[in-house]
Amino acid sequence: MLVAFSVSPSGNGREDGSVHDAVAAAVRVVRESGLPNRTTSMFTEIEGPDWDSVMDVVKRATEAVAPFGSRVSLVLKADIRPGYSGELDAKVERLEAELDG
Repeated sequence: MLVAFSVSPSGNGREDGSVHDAVAAAVRVVRESGLPNRTTSMFTEIEGPDWDSVMDVVKRATEAVAPFGSRVSLVLKADIRPGYSGELDAKVERLEAELDG
């Protein structure tokens, strides 16, 4: 199961509107989970064997953001494909192979 998610606080009262400290707290949870992951400028992707393992990390990452604002926004997209693993990289590798071919 692959999940791409973005979590951020609002109502943090910061003049510059930056949320990098809150996002860092969430990404720290993801990286410490031990599950394969990648973070880009807009989303964090995580891969796990099942709903429970992946959603536990998403939940804990969301909870890590909560202290940084009065509310939290979570955007999530999932690719549920039982029996497959290593897709975090394999999907991109197949795309690149097609573009090179």
